[in-house]
Order: sequence, then C-alpha cells, then structure tokens
Amino acid sequence: MDRTEGAATGARKAPPGFTREQWDRFERDGFLVVEDALSQDEIGRYAEAIDRTAANDPKYDATKFYSPQNVVERDPAFAELIDHPKHIGFVWDVYGELTKLHLSQCMIRPTKSWHNLWHPDGARALPFGVFSPRLPMQLKVSYWLTDLPEPRMGNLVVMPGSHRTQYFEHYDTHDSVPGEQVVCVRRGTMTLMHCNTWHRVEPNESERVRKNVFYSYAPSWVVAEDRYTSNPEWLKTLTRERRILMRSYGHPYTNTKPPLEDFPLYLDRENGTDRDAGRYREHVELHRRKRVTTVERWLAAEASL
Repeated sequence: MDRTEGAATGARKAPPGFTREQWDRFERDGFLVVEDALSQDEIGRYAEAIDRTAANDPKYDATKFYSPQNVVERDPAFAELIDHPKHIGFVWDVYGELTKLHLSQCMIRPTKSWHNLWHPDGARALPFGVFSPRLPMQLKVSYWLTDLPEPRMGNLVVMPGSHRTQYFEHYDTHDSVPGEQVVCVRRGTMTLMHCNTWHRVEPNESERVRKNVFYSYAPSWVVAEDRYTSNPEWLKTLTRERRILMRSYGHPYTNTKPPLEDFPLYLDRENGTDRDAGRYREHVELHRRKRVTTVERWLAAEASL
C-alpha cells in the first residue's frame, strides 16, 4: 500500500481513477464500462459472499429477486469493496475529501423474477440534477459477477446521455426505447453510472442466475440510503480509509464538517501531498481547507479555453 513516509495520519496516495478520455465518455453518456476490473479469484470470493448472505437470511427465496442493503456489515468480503482500488480513485476524483459510501447492495436475479422499470437513482420529487445539473450527486459502481453475453438475461439497460434531462417519457414502464444500450458484459466487468442516468432492467429469460454488487458513493453531506450509523464494534475492524468512507458520525452536522482525524482521506496521487499549495495561509487547519478535485481541475481548464 502506497503510504507516504512520515505522514502523521498514515494516509496513502489515492488509487488511479478516471483518465481524461474516460471522464469525457462518462460525461457524454452518464455511464462507463471498465472490463476485467476483477480477477477470477475476486469474482469467486464476492459471488461466494453473496451466496453466504442469502443462506444466512431467513427472508431469502431462491425463486425471487434478492437485494439486501448495507451488505458491508454482513460479510468481510463486502467490506473489502468499500475502498477497492479498482474504483475508489474514480469516486475520489469527483467527491474528493468528503467521499462517502452511500449504499452497499448485492443482488441475485433468478429466471423470471422481478425487474426494474425505467427510473433515475436518487430523489424523485426534487431530483439531484436540480442542484447539480452536471456533476453526479451520487455515483454508482457495479461489479458484474455473472457473464451476460446476450440481452434478456436480467441485463441493465441505460439511455446514454439521459442524465442531462429531468423528464423521460417512458418513466415507470418496461418500454424498449430507440437508442437505449443493453449492457452485455462478461463477469469481472465494472460499470460506473451517473445517478441521473435513466435506466431499467431487462427480464431474465435465461437459465442463468445474475449476481452482482452495487456500491453507491456521494458527498458525505448527502444522507445515506441504507443506514443511519454503523455498528461501532464493526467499525473497529476496518482500515482507516474504510472507516472514514462509512462516515458513521454521532452528530448529523459532522457529515458536513468531518473531524480533523478524517483528513486527508487520500494524499494527492501524483505528488503525495495532503493539501493544495498556495491556497491558504499556514494557520488554516487541514480539515477546514478546500481541496480541488481532479474533475474540478478538468472543468476549470475546459472553461478557460
């Protein structure tokens, strides 16, 4: 683990995130596919964790869609994924120092089980896009643990570019829409989705049971979707970064102004620093400083052209 020598917090450099080309594609489509993100061993470990979770849940029915939340507290393998290096750098590029795990969820989608209608993620009556029309106020990461080479296998379906609109004619329907993208992936693929992107799920008409995990991230000041706080004893088992990313604070306002010990979440991936040089006078404490995110730098450069 790449930790900077002498850093008082023990913080490490941020893992790799978006390339500029990937960010441009994500901004254009509201969706990004990264193949071969997981090793075969990881695919097996996370699929087994889903099976263990189901086996330990008295509500599980093998014939029905299954989707428990806050799974990070249910199995150590799911806790590993809180800051998996294949995706956490992408999230940090958007939310920086106030990155939070918003939701953790695993899914089992058997043959002919329930499947989603067209919808965006997040708030409905006053969507996130009202306040953040360009940047996602929630970023959803999925790891696909089942090969889905063809349509109608319980595939995710997205409408590229739809994250830029608040309204969608086919909301709450299963309609197939011209221009939609049926996501056919092999296992081990990672996808990232903008919360405002309209999407649905195809029926699973195959004999294959679809398994995957969804982890959503947001700024720490957006209320979590699957918990109020986490089990204190469980939090003690986590690494520094995972504990911070859970943002399990005893007072609500601490989500807006986290404590000094939670800074920096990560050091700059290029130069290993915990602050932006020349922004503040020296007396300003680290947790009170605004750090520029990777995406902010790109947008600023774009605006100056």
